[in-house]
Amino acid sequence: MDLLRSLPLGLYLEQPVTWLHRLDPRVKLGWLMLFLLSPILASPLWRIGLVVALLLLTFSARIPLRVWRQQMGWLLILAGLLFALTAVLPDGQLLTQQSYRPESGLTLPPASDYRFDLWSWGNLRVTQRSLSLAIRTSTLIFTLLYGTTLYLLTTTPEEITAAIEDYLAPLRRWSLPITEISLALTLGLRFLPLVLEEIQSLYRSVTTRAIDWKQLGWRRGLQIWLLVAERVLQNLLLRAEQIAASMQVRGFTTPSRHRVPWHDLQLQRRDRWAITIGVAALGVRCLWGQGSF
Repeated sequence: MDLLRSLPLGLYLEQPVTWLHRLDPRVKLGWLMLFLLSPILASPLWRIGLVVALLLLTFSARIPLRVWRQQMGWLLILAGLLFALTAVLPDGQLLTQQSYRPESGLTLPPASDYRFDLWSWGNLRVTQRSLSLAIRTSTLIFTLLYGTTLYLLTTTPEEITAAIEDYLAPLRRWSLPITEISLALTLGLRFLPLVLEEIQSLYRSVTTRAIDWKQLGWRRGLQIWLLVAERVLQNLLLRAEQIAASMQVRGFTTPSRHRVPWHDLQLQRRDRWAITIGVAALGVRCLWGQGSF
């Protein structure tokens, strides 16, 4: 169990530096919002296109196979299972049948090529609505999880908070603490690897003792895990206290007075090309990607 390598939370790829790393974090955040929000009420074709776009971004950036293979593998398995289960489960569509009696002067409508059942085998059947729901569910899960993972892989926590602070800068006119919010977000993102490290260390300390859980029973086993959870909480509070003490020793009082300019955000030529591509994709979504719920 290696949480620091298997989970994408707080994970940043330092080497190699790809073209996604060099993009402005504000542009990458806009792209992320496009991937997260555009699937709403979108057509199945657009949702599939987003999945293909994420795969193309990964391959074009030449991210090492060792980095994204495990995350993408589990996501593909999860998306495949969701697709298969949703496709064969009842779609919830209520159909009412009416019997027509032939009367004089009544003409029946001509038969169309529409087929409600696309595939059936025994009690299992795939309808047009269940297939559409399966595509929506599987692609949405993959886009949300892997889009966020790819963003965290190529953007440092400081760049993320700098981009969010820049977007929220107009709210300062209403006396909102934007700088304090960005500082709290930075500390939170930096604290996530420490949380995973503490959980991993305590999990290994329990597994190395070769405890016979069957002999202990569920009550004593639950007591052990409660003690482990209490120890995790104590260690995290100790880490937080150490971070607060280090900030006080350095004379930190308020973010506004002790502001550290981590990144000088300036749009380059590649950023303008990325903005153009994003705007074009948004236009395609508005014109041809509209679907129904």
